[in-house]
Amino acid sequence: MAARNYLKRKWFLRSLALLCSIGLIIATASFGAATNAPTQAGWKLLQRGDAGLVVAMRHAIAPGTGDPANFKLGDCSTQRNLSARGRSQAKQIGAEFRKRKIKVARVLSSQWCRCLETANLLNLGKVEPLPALNSFFNDRSQAASQTATIRKLIVNSRNTKGAIILVTHQVNITAITDIVPQSGEAVILKSDARGKVQIIGRIGGL
Repeated sequence: MAARNYLKRKWFLRSLALLCSIGLIIATASFGAATNAPTQAGWKLLQRGDAGLVVAMRHAIAPGTGDPANFKLGDCSTQRNLSARGRSQAKQIGAEFRKRKIKVARVLSSQWCRCLETANLLNLGKVEPLPALNSFFNDRSQAASQTATIRKLIVNSRNTKGAIILVTHQVNITAITDIVPQSGEAVILKSDARGKVQIIGRIGGL
């Protein structure tokens, strides 16, 4: 009798473990499909080639937060920089743009080394440093003026043919969109006829 109960209990536990595993696989697959859907829609939007599209991209993977206390603009040795994985990620994102034949009008970047390196590794055109895209993580006094400058750029680009890529930082993107992007993730923006900046798509970091 005891042996029979033991076998029943063992069978039950094995069945329960199997059901949990199946449930986890289904949940993971569903989550992956759900999170991938905005990315695919974003790529299709860029491929369509509508005028006035601005891609606000967070720099590729650079482990850590903020910058060292001895940070100096123009001296990469004092900054938080891309990891090997981050460099690979930036190259993959650029390759995706080229594979999909997405027209790029301009590539603008923060002057921080991790952003400039990301922008250059995208290999989508000449990189133009733009101070308004610089991080204000450690100095919020410039947040409002920089954000206003970027909003104006988006509004003035309403009729530009070809996407404008802005390689910048999490805080800068969040200030405009209220979205906290992951490394390499991008938010697609466009101004409407009244000059209001709208979020029209997203692309997840590869």
